[in-house]
Amino acid sequence: MKYKLLGKSGLRVSEICLGTMTFGTDWGYGADKEECKKQFDAFLNAGGNFFDTANRYTEGTSERFLGEFIQQERDRIVLATKYSLLTTKGGHVNDGGNHRKNMIQSVEGSLKRLNTNFIDVLYLHAWDFATPIEEILRGLDDLVRMGKVMYIAISDTPAWIVSRANAIAELRGWAQFIGFQGEYSLIQRTPERDLLPMCKELDLGYIAWGPLAGGALTGKYLSDNNDPKRLQVGSKRLDERSTSIAKEVVSIAEEIGCSPSHVALNWVRQRSQVVIPVVGARTLAQVKDSIECVNNSLTLDHITRLNEISKIELGFPHDFLAGELVRDLLFNGQFNNVVNHRL
Repeated sequence: MKYKLLGKSGLRVSEICLGTMTFGTDWGYGADKEECKKQFDAFLNAGGNFFDTANRYTEGTSERFLGEFIQQERDRIVLATKYSLLTTKGGHVNDGGNHRKNMIQSVEGSLKRLNTNFIDVLYLHAWDFATPIEEILRGLDDLVRMGKVMYIAISDTPAWIVSRANAIAELRGWAQFIGFQGEYSLIQRTPERDLLPMCKELDLGYIAWGPLAGGALTGKYLSDNNDPKRLQVGSKRLDERSTSIAKEVVSIAEEIGCSPSHVALNWVRQRSQVVIPVVGARTLAQVKDSIECVNNSLTLDHITRLNEISKIELGFPHDFLAGELVRDLLFNGQFNNVVNHRL
């Protein structure tokens, strides 16, 4: 296991993050406490130190389990949780959202469930399009100054909002986001339009959830088998495009001599910027398999094949600006002679 600096900070996190949305069976799936402890220990023993949870996961059980597991290793662990969503169903009108009241009450609840005095990384979980950016940033900065939160990050939010927020925070001397969490996989590449370029430009670590596309990229949906199925018939992750991508992943895995999940995870890990996949699991065997992806890598030919079969249209203005006519007009026909590190 290697470690990466998370965004514009000195925080060292493992190149894989263990997602704990499956810690607890409150949602009708997931793992019981004993199985979760085995997953936790396996990840920690493999050198993993980055753990991801949220106040909403399994009705708070995920945080409670982690709160018990981390006690002997708290200083070693980088613990990330989130606020925004209702902690429990049927709450009051202010029990969800990005505003300061919910922020504070959510963090206080998480600290109790996690049985810790501070959170290493606190994410805003999802943008509510209702709370002023300044209110959010000032509230997060207050938490950092109080020592209850070490670093802040943001998840599932449009790129322009994140960019504006960090610009305001930098101008006013408030804590800035050091990471962005969003979906990203061979099947879901739309973050390449704006979110990933934003993270590269602003030096934000990209923490990728869904790198295996709900199991579609493991190849288990390509044939009849007894493996538990998470995806339903009709899912976009199982359409014709997704199936062709999964078949190529399986083909490359057979060439390398590894599991398909290694291929899918390594394609995410081997981007030209800091991208850290969040791996979740139902069993210890699944966690171990995901961890072992760090022991192999994809060749340029493999990456090229995967890029080609999973390519997307970047859309306007990206496709327009990448056109030869525009480039010639901008660079006076000398585009290939201009060294540009941003491309």
